[in-house]
Amino acid sequence: MKPRIALIAHDKKKDDMIALAAEYADFLRGCTLSATGTTGGRLINELGLEVTRMHSGPVGGDLQIGAQLVNGEVDCVIFLRDPMTPQPHEPDINALVRACDVHNIPCATNVASAHLVLSQLQATAN
Repeated sequence: MKPRIALIAHDKKKDDMIALAAEYADFLRGCTLSATGTTGGRLINELGLEVTRMHSGPVGGDLQIGAQLVNGEVDCVIFLRDPMTPQPHEPDINALVRACDVHNIPCATNVASAHLVLSQLQATAN
C-alpha cells in the first residue's frame, strides 16, 4: 500500500517544504499526497507532484486534512509550522496536531523531524 502523506506549510515555511519535497520527490511520486491549498499548488507547479489539494489552512484546509486523518486516510503529516508568526486559525492547527496524537499518526512539525519521518517511510517502502 502506498504511504498516504499530508503536506502543510505555513507561509514562511513554504520554501522549506518545496526544498524538502524536492529532496524526496522520487519517493513522494509513489505516495498518495494531500496538501492545503497554496502548498499543494506549489508542489504541483514547481515539482510536478500529484497532490489532492484541500482549501488553504485559514479557510478550513487543516480541518479537511484532520477529517481525512480521523477517517484513516492519512498515514503521516508533515506540517512545517512557523512558531514565530501568530496564526489566525491556531485552533484548527491545534485540532489537527491533537488528532495526530489521538490517532497515533506521526506528525513532523519542522524540517529535521520531517527528514526523519520521510527517510524512515522511504526505507520501509523499498
